Amino acid sequence: MSAMFRSFSAFNYRVWFIGALVSNIGAWMQSTAISWVVLTELTENDAAAMGVTMALQFAPPLLLVGVTGLVADRFDRRKLLLVTQSMLLLLGVAIGVLIFAGAMTLPIMYGFALALGVVAAFDNPARQAFVSDLVARENASNAVALNAASFNGARMIGPAVAGIVIVAIGTGWVFVANAVTFLAMLAALLLIRTHELVPRVKAPQSSRLADGFRYVGGRPDLIVTFAMVFLIGAFGMNFPILASTMAVEFDKEADGFGLLSSILAIGSVAGALLAARRDRARLRVLIVGTAMFGVAALVSAFMPTYWLYAVTLMFTGFAVVTMMTTANGYVQTTTDPVLRGRVLALYMAILMGGTPIGAPIVGWVAAEFGPRSAILVGAVAAFVAFAIGATWLLVSGRLHRHERKRFRLTLDETRPLKVVAPEEFSDEVAGTTPIPLSRDDDDELPARTRAAS
Repeated sequence: MSAMFRSFSAFNYRVWFIGALVSNIGAWMQSTAISWVVLTELTENDAAAMGVTMALQFAPPLLLVGVTGLVADRFDRRKLLLVTQSMLLLLGVAIGVLIFAGAMTLPIMYGFALALGVVAAFDNPARQAFVSDLVARENASNAVALNAASFNGARMIGPAVAGIVIVAIGTGWVFVANAVTFLAMLAALLLIRTHELVPRVKAPQSSRLADGFRYVGGRPDLIVTFAMVFLIGAFGMNFPILASTMAVEFDKEADGFGLLSSILAIGSVAGALLAARRDRARLRVLIVGTAMFGVAALVSAFMPTYWLYAVTLMFTGFAVVTMMTTANGYVQTTTDPVLRGRVLALYMAILMGGTPIGAPIVGWVAAEFGPRSAILVGAVAAFVAFAIGATWLLVSGRLHRHERKRFRLTLDETRPLKVVAPEEFSDEVAGTTPIPLSRDDDDELPARTRAAS
């Protein structure tokens, strides 16, 4: 089997991938519909209201980060996902019913946005960590990248279909369609062969919420990764606000908005598939991807026509998925399995939790100064994130002159880093037993562990 698709050799991953793809299509349809309803039906092109809606959806992962990560580590992730996916299905149906009845108002939509955010706060870290339970350890990075391809492949289909459905028969039917797609994910979870899941060490009952924070605090590479992800997530990835307001500026309807999201996904899928070919996630790719995103956003802000703007979105999608897939894969494959749920919950909180901070700001900028100014805010954030990553490479000593070629620089991916040693995870941290650092295939961790011990 091709190296790009090596995770498909596992039955459980094949089933998961299909269910996730169908469900993600529905999720993108619903996301598009919510943005369009708020922008055009509940307000008069109020981008700030869209920013509030996004903030309410993404605030819970930040506020509940400690609890959701511990839940993902302590409980059966498959059963947890059955519960969260069922709740998301019911919420989608309820929104559709209220729209059909003509009873939906902006405050009610805010309430649903908050409810969706609370459920997603528990769903996201469990879903991200569950991917590592489906495949062998050496295929974890590949599985993460293919997941990103599924997510962004759905983005190509979902928004475009949503735009057509909204124009043809109304927004209410989009939410009904989304509810139906959740059945695919529920079916996949029920079909998964539990005896073939990769055995994992569950967090002990005495484990604490702070363990994940202390672990990340001892990993400067993760701190830098999280800082970069926060800046891009908060100020650069507000695509519903940017694409919808740019569509309105170009005098397009809902189908034009949906098409922009789908075009963005073309580049996103390409970035995810390219990431799937790599043997492991590397920090250098994360930093380069951040710079690419800044350049693409800067160029897109000055595009004079709808189609030229759409073309630049392909490069934007490629860059942001290259960055985010690499960051996700790096976190998953270099984190101790006992703490993976909590660390991923913190990662998702940083990624999604930045939206309540950035989305209202970006929405206000779009409303007051136009969507192009809002795009420039994201470009500036990307260049700041790149500066953080590049500066850390220099001060950490990883970037150095080639031993034989005077004018060539090399990046040492295996340079030891000081992190929390196994003995430091003693009774004070874990409660009863030490929590060892991971011995994953990524060759950085053993080197760091030896340096710390």
